[in-house]
Amino acid sequence: MTSNKLKLAVAQMTSVDQLFTNLEAVILMFSEAVAAQADLVVFPENTLYFRIRSGSKIESFSWEDLKELQSKVAQSSTAILLTTPLKSESGKFTNSTILFEPGAEPCVVYSKVHLFDVDVVGAPPVRESDYFESGLGPQILDFRGWKIGLSICYDVRFSELYFPYAQAADLILVPSAFLVPTGEAHWHTLLKARAIEAQTYLAAPAQTGEHVSGDQVRRTFGHSLVVDPWGRVLVDMDKKPGLSMVELSRESITQVRQQIPMKLHRRL
Repeated sequence: MTSNKLKLAVAQMTSVDQLFTNLEAVILMFSEAVAAQADLVVFPENTLYFRIRSGSKIESFSWEDLKELQSKVAQSSTAILLTTPLKSESGKFTNSTILFEPGAEPCVVYSKVHLFDVDVVGAPPVRESDYFESGLGPQILDFRGWKIGLSICYDVRFSELYFPYAQAADLILVPSAFLVPTGEAHWHTLLKARAIEAQTYLAAPAQTGEHVSGDQVRRTFGHSLVVDPWGRVLVDMDKKPGLSMVELSRESITQVRQQIPMKLHRRL
């Protein structure tokens, strides 16, 4: 089924290090998206598990844990894309985006390519490569006739990943858990640039606020964004968890690409 419109729900969360607490929040927001007749609801990075204590064991899940969510998707016409750690055969994890779609089994559609190994002033050091392995490269999902280019958080800094999306995508997703210092400095600039250079819509569902586990706290920037192909910000959420709805139109993509036909002008 192909449509010129896509009704998108963007979920902003404050996930914690407890699977079933996060899953309850996902189901509540999914129910809200279904009531609003969304085609697709997109969740941020670390949807089902957000590690708050440095060095703590990453909690994995079984597909059986997600049976209630799968059942609710099956009874609706709304699909879900959520991003969470998945145990890999190597014993490490991948940071992966999973599609839950009515009438189909859940499937992994993308794994994060660029791992976040940084020391940012004002935030604890992060070494994703200690626990995670990289995905293989860009992936484009065909969802009801819309071509969706997939990426996750730190990927957004590497414009070469998005070149295939400029060629073929209608929408780019960047589920994220940006730190506050980097969010304040770079979040809006990077996301608007990726939308403008690819002449696509871009949606970036984000983690937000204070993530608490006992006496430990991590902070994320929030500001889940939706940007149109001209670089206009259609959605910029505040710091609260919640859901925003937006309708995307293929007509806007066509109009921008006709005005500035970048595909015809590329030399590299």
